[in-house]
Amino acid sequence: MINSYRIIPTYTGDVSGIASALYELGGMVVIHDPSGCNSTYNTHDETRWYDEDSLIYISGLSEMDAILGNDQKFIEDILFAAEQMHPAFIALTSSPIPFLNGTDFQGIAKVLQKRAGIPVFYVRSNGTHDYSVGAGEAFRSLAELLFADAGKSGKEKRERHPETISINLLGLTPLDYDADGVTASLQEKLKAFRILSSWSMGSSLEDLKRAADADVNLVVSVTGLAAAQYMEEKLGIPYVVGTPIGSYADVLLAQIREAARSGKGCRREGQAQTSMEEAPDPEIVLVGEPVIMQGLAEHLRLASGIRPTVINPLETACPGVERMTRGEEDLEAILAHAKGFIGDPLYRPLLPAGTTFAAYSHEAFSGRCFRRNRINLLEDKELEKICL
Repeated sequence: MINSYRIIPTYTGDVSGIASALYELGGMVVIHDPSGCNSTYNTHDETRWYDEDSLIYISGLSEMDAILGNDQKFIEDILFAAEQMHPAFIALTSSPIPFLNGTDFQGIAKVLQKRAGIPVFYVRSNGTHDYSVGAGEAFRSLAELLFADAGKSGKEKRERHPETISINLLGLTPLDYDADGVTASLQEKLKAFRILSSWSMGSSLEDLKRAADADVNLVVSVTGLAAAQYMEEKLGIPYVVGTPIGSYADVLLAQIREAARSGKGCRREGQAQTSMEEAPDPEIVLVGEPVIMQGLAEHLRLASGIRPTVINPLETACPGVERMTRGEEDLEAILAHAKGFIGDPLYRPLLPAGTTFAAYSHEAFSGRCFRRNRINLLEDKELEKICL
């Protein structure tokens, strides 16, 4: 069966990605879904839930509501909660059943915005895609909300000062960046620049509103790619894709400076292809979030001459990463001749006997299973644990 999984788990779903992307911004995320599912989107998929509150609600969709389409109850419940909690915005999103029933979320959002008097928007989802799709949609929807009335003209006329470059970090959530101290490490690596906002860990909604003043957007995971593309088109802000890991950090910082100087994005290009297409079997394989894995691959190449192949297991394509998988069998075929592997420990059963294995666990794949042993790749001492 193509695209089936019998050994490894699937990645975190799109609805969890949406909830994670908007978690710290003071808005209210409403998931149209049956009661009881909030524990999946939060306690299982969101590490901040234990230490930091967020307004994430489940609609409590009943069987009769699903069959008859009781939108009025949905609307009234949201308005009641908003009146009590005073959110900065309301984001609506869908699980599979309302999506299949054709619920008019755009229409509901318009009704809610008129009655609540605050921004309301729908983040497209259906519960069948992975987190990269959901979080990417959430970040782009938020950018569209914040910068709908902006234009390129002011940005193009503003004089550029490469010595005082300001940047935004796009795609920063604990689904990809959950190691202890990783946010502080990222800021330390980028201390040569002024960080205006982090989308969205460690920044408020007000910080994100200032993102339009940045010289460059740095996309640190594929979840930030859609927002970066929108801001480049709408605001004229170029973007760079990469994570400052080890020896690759200096290269990435140089790319940011060049993008600020030229006003043009500086990123690896490449046409994504599925592994079904003809390609040489790689000997050293990296599997995981593709922006982070690409940064690790570049570090290995610069530091030791190793030239690994990065495999993107997510649905969102990443510039410069050409190999994508669509299912367990697909990935198993790629790994059949691998001599070295870096990735989550739950991939180990797919590897042939004798393959050298270096564990780098991923929150969005194995969840809390290996959280105690999470590695911060941005710290050189931690990075040394990744060896083949």
